[in-house]
Amino acid sequence: MYVVESEGGAIVCMLFSLLFLGTWPAIMNLLERRGRLPQHTYLDYTIANLLAAVIIAFTFGQIGTDDPNFLSQLTQDNLPSVLFAMAGGVVLSIGNLSSQYVWAFVGLSVAGVITSSIIVVIGTTLNYFLDDKINKAEILFPGVGCFFVAVCLGFIVHSSNIADNQAKLKEFASDYKDVASEETVDSKDLENRSDLSPTYKVKAGTAVFLIELEKKRSIKVFGKSTFIGLALTFFGGISFSLFSPAFNLATNDQWHTLNKGVPHLSVYTAFFYFSVSCFVVAIILNITFLYHPFLNLPKSSFKAYLGDWNGRGWALLTGLLCGFGNGLQFMAGQAAGYAAADAVQALPLVGTFWGVVLFGEYRKSSKRTYTLLGSMLTMFIAAVVVLMASSGHRK
Repeated sequence: MYVVESEGGAIVCMLFSLLFLGTWPAIMNLLERRGRLPQHTYLDYTIANLLAAVIIAFTFGQIGTDDPNFLSQLTQDNLPSVLFAMAGGVVLSIGNLSSQYVWAFVGLSVAGVITSSIIVVIGTTLNYFLDDKINKAEILFPGVGCFFVAVCLGFIVHSSNIADNQAKLKEFASDYKDVASEETVDSKDLENRSDLSPTYKVKAGTAVFLIELEKKRSIKVFGKSTFIGLALTFFGGISFSLFSPAFNLATNDQWHTLNKGVPHLSVYTAFFYFSVSCFVVAIILNITFLYHPFLNLPKSSFKAYLGDWNGRGWALLTGLLCGFGNGLQFMAGQAAGYAAADAVQALPLVGTFWGVVLFGEYRKSSKRTYTLLGSMLTMFIAAVVVLMASSGHRK
């Protein structure tokens, strides 16, 4: 199997992981905003996500001379470590599933910062102790504190943005079509495509834009309580925060659950089991949600899913990006410590680019919201830099 042995190699893995993990949510969110049911998208996503794990296992897990390789570990007596890896896959699958609804209610920018910060506050602290404190505590924990502040600011930003949108809608004229005909479109907005409306175009951030987006998207958010979005965000963050420590236990056996002489699971074998459990949970939950949808979404069926090719290629791409992104994060964690590898939680910076520049999030918001958003991102960037600076090297 291939082993990342240097801090430089670990950082390269983190950077690619950051790009992949920051991009796939934007694509999935775009599909929802265009009306594709999240159940359909997530089923496509989870199939491709498992495919990515299989590709990684049979390439990186088999090349090189370092033992043990992927195939040889499938027959070893390593059940406790396998269960830890599969537990990590379960909580990741639940977190990703909830994220689809979080993005609709809270938006990519704030949702990403809040969930990633919760991951670091809980998960990175656990990983620090599981990794035998190989990261520099005097640097690591101030960074964790910065993430905690970012979480608090994220909740405030969301509440402020909700208030801004409500004010826009209240001021909106009853005959909004006449107003809309005077609006212009920003060519950079993916949402402002000609298929959004056949008769007029709208500018991101206006009341017309919010109304038209609500009509088209699959998850309806108008009239829903602010608490729903924040509760889902917190639930997703808690779920996400546990998958990395579980994976850490699977690959390093800090609790000495393996019999003497049994090799630890390699990153690639653990990631395979991790992805299998993620796949199984996602299939069960999403097929259930087809017939018993969440948050009053339209009912669907497995037959309807199979026939829904609108956006399927993009949905499959999200699974590949997430799968390879997670695999690279775990490869970096094995080399530099899982606490430092959690620096890939900087992925909301990529998501914020997509959300603000391409989807029009926070356009025409109040000065208060812009100030809070800038403060949140500044604190988040500082936290990521501090977290990466805490990197150690596993002996």
